[in-house]
Amino acid sequence: MNFIPHTDKERREMCKAIGVSSIDELFKDITPDLKAKSFELPNGKSEFEVMRFFKGLANKNNVSLTSFLGAGFYDHYIPSAVESLSSKPEFYTAYTPYQPECSQGWLQSIFEFQTAICELTSLDVANASLYDGGTALYEAAMMAIRITGRKKIIVDSGVNLLYRSMLYTYTTNLEIEFKETPVVHGQSSRKDISSVIDKDTAAIILQNPNFFGAIDDHSDIVKKAHELGVLVIQSVYPVALGLIKPPGEMDVDIATGEGQSLGLNLNFGGPYLGFMAAKKQYMRKMPGRIVGETVDKQNKRGFVLTLQTREQHIRREKATSNICSNEALCALRAVIYLSLLGKHGFKELALLNHKKAEFAKGLFDKIKGVEVKKNSPTFNEFTLMLPKRADEIVCKLIEKGFICGFPLGRFYKGLDNYLLVSVTEKRSKEEIAKLADTLEAAL
Repeated sequence: MNFIPHTDKERREMCKAIGVSSIDELFKDITPDLKAKSFELPNGKSEFEVMRFFKGLANKNNVSLTSFLGAGFYDHYIPSAVESLSSKPEFYTAYTPYQPECSQGWLQSIFEFQTAICELTSLDVANASLYDGGTALYEAAMMAIRITGRKKIIVDSGVNLLYRSMLYTYTTNLEIEFKETPVVHGQSSRKDISSVIDKDTAAIILQNPNFFGAIDDHSDIVKKAHELGVLVIQSVYPVALGLIKPPGEMDVDIATGEGQSLGLNLNFGGPYLGFMAAKKQYMRKMPGRIVGETVDKQNKRGFVLTLQTREQHIRREKATSNICSNEALCALRAVIYLSLLGKHGFKELALLNHKKAEFAKGLFDKIKGVEVKKNSPTFNEFTLMLPKRADEIVCKLIEKGFICGFPLGRFYKGLDNYLLVSVTEKRSKEEIAKLADTLEAAL
């Protein structure tokens, strides 16, 4: 049945009140070709039929591709409990926990997130999350400038170009000198860093594993930097920290990273989660907020916003950042994910990623014309040199059902034949073998 709330008499009275004689005169500015020819609608459908229709419509947006794409964002398995728990309305409808007496749950979850990041990075203190890996790196650079009072920053070219682009964009109008140093045989170039580092340098920015997938121990660079009063910032892939040496054990001053791989879907690019950890002595220079643990008058455990160095909380010129909100819901997903895996499960996850990547490298190494770059150890991402342009091969393999990797020529001049391949725990040995066969046929 059609429901029209107004009678003919009421419609005439409304038209008279606004000075038109009819509904047609009211809409006379709409040309006939744009007007509906008929309002005869089909019969209504049941809820089940409507849901089935829209699911079918949504599925047209999905392309069934097996992904070996990484480059900073990774297709990891997310336990169902992460979605279920983070979807509870008391979490996803909550906002900033200004009042601790009514925000203990949120504050505790953020505190536990900070604790987890400290455990992963082996550093003393972490803040209540940032927007994403790129903005976290920018915030770390600005933090180093505040600490040292210097305006020169050395950036390793093995740092994700997306992050570097964000860093340069955010600092366009600031008087900061940037010096980029090359990667040599997959590793940070010690020689080039030594040639540009001096007492005017605020920080060196490194990445581990770097954008090419290479693992590096930056302890020697850190030691050299500290001799000159220079801070070291290291961007890290959190899942890799289940196996590789963490930033704190290299004496790194500030660690940042993208937390998407900790229980967040790829989501066509976001929302994501930036994390930051640092040595204790730099805590008051960190951006954002820090949740701390305390006790109330009854000596019961509780949580509060211990440090709030945002422009909303202190005078603008003394604020460490203008970040207004942390990614609390994303941080909650990360801490749920880490809690579900636990210490041993997280290490097993990292091992599985590494072993499957090594299995893939073994298969690719047997393909004629393909060279697996072996200058440096890798975690779950590695570089292939192909006999043809990598972007052309990527397009061919998409037609075969594979996103085979990231063509490095898109970001790096002269690397048109280089392909960056990522293998996570979700990729089966059968899928890896099929990709190797498909790649060989395409070449």
